Amino acid sequence: MSFTLAIVGRPNVGKSTLFNRLVGRKLALVDDQPGVTRDLREGEARLGDLRFIAIDSAGLEDVTDDSLQGRMRRLTERAVGMADICLFVIDARAGVTAQDRTFADILRKKNAHVIVAANKAEGNAGESGFLEAYSLGLGEPVRISAEHGEGLDELYHIIRPHAEALEAKAALDAPEVDVDVSDDDADEGPRKPTREKPLQIAVIGRPNAGKSTLINKIIGEERLLTGPEAGITRDAISVSADYMGTPIRIFDTAGMRKRGKINDKLEKLSVADGLRAVRFAEVVVVLIDVAIPFEQQDLRIADFAETEGRAVVLAANKWDLEEEKTEKLKELREAFERLLPQLKGAPLVTVSAKTGKGLDRLHAAIMKAYDVWNRRVTTAKLNQWLGAMTEAHPPPAPGGRRIKLKYMTQAKTRPPAFVVKCNHADLLPESYSRYLVNGLRADFDMPGTPIRLMFRDQGDTNPFKDKKFHTPSRLRKHRGKQVDKG
Repeated sequence: MSFTLAIVGRPNVGKSTLFNRLVGRKLALVDDQPGVTRDLREGEARLGDLRFIAIDSAGLEDVTDDSLQGRMRRLTERAVGMADICLFVIDARAGVTAQDRTFADILRKKNAHVIVAANKAEGNAGESGFLEAYSLGLGEPVRISAEHGEGLDELYHIIRPHAEALEAKAALDAPEVDVDVSDDDADEGPRKPTREKPLQIAVIGRPNAGKSTLINKIIGEERLLTGPEAGITRDAISVSADYMGTPIRIFDTAGMRKRGKINDKLEKLSVADGLRAVRFAEVVVVLIDVAIPFEQQDLRIADFAETEGRAVVLAANKWDLEEEKTEKLKELREAFERLLPQLKGAPLVTVSAKTGKGLDRLHAAIMKAYDVWNRRVTTAKLNQWLGAMTEAHPPPAPGGRRIKLKYMTQAKTRPPAFVVKCNHADLLPESYSRYLVNGLRADFDMPGTPIRLMFRDQGDTNPFKDKKFHTPSRLRKHRGKQVDKG
């Protein structure tokens, strides 16, 4: 049984708290100030034996212009129209307001299944507001407390008949389909993205780089809130889509400014949410503004993605505004290689989030980075390669101690990690490690991806090493005689 439940209402009535309660995790940002949520956030929710998709929405405000609040309202109304069931949340302590009555009329026209939830109704403080909710004309309200989890059993009994009716209707409308049991997918590699396990992509960058606009263009719909204002996105919003035949789950993140410029508590929470999305991702697209590329914050963001071991793609946005494209591209590549040597060879593509130009190049770059990130090299090839590398450039001998690299193997992928067994691992300089990493990139076609190279002391196989033995006196005399005779 699966359906979609949109949670709507005025700002600061507790929608995100209820959303987090239903999905069982703190996915949505929650704060005392109103208007924290701006985009639509989806999550897999459960209530008793009901399994459904919950949508957290921006607070409905009585504006219809093209302001930020007006665009947020249109996005929420769109969620109401596409949802199977709409949960209209009011603040029981504040009672029914004029805004609540206005939005009740809108919901009545846009959705056939509307349930009123009087939130913050714990104790006697919300009694009058709960009773006022009957006047909205949307049926019997349910008294809940999202903060304390009260009233969810009653909410279950109200939602269940709607869910069963939706399931019955879906069964009648579903066409009969012949099941194909052929083994067409038998040769697919284990790492190919599927609808069950889509490719996880995070788009990160400075504020106003065009992240939300780019994702809307990729998924082919105005799913994320966009506009000229910097810092519109607050939550790390994930959207499932099909990107040129590849099932993906793509994360839109809040713009990341320098830490010293972040004073607002909410902005700190937004940035932390974005960094968490990077850790969930497999490929990270670092979006830069072509007019002001590779500022200090861009470099920090790209370095963070590499440090986290993600496959990285750099995308230069607003390419449609650039006039001297050939000269600018040459300048971008030179700056990339100079300022981000740790990502040498990573894909750098030019795109226009506004027009959609370059999305095919971006897709190809993402898939190539993902393939390299998953690459595995056999132990036999690695040791053959290691022998050639050490012969061409032997390891140094610090303090007269010769370092021998004896054996190499790949420990893991995602990102590729290698272990080299040697002696005196602690004496091997960083420059020699870089020499080997650059060789791995060049000889095994692994440009740009983070490579982890670890050196481990193999140890002496002599079991009597470091052990002291007592020699009997008669043997010492015998050895002395042999020396004298010699």
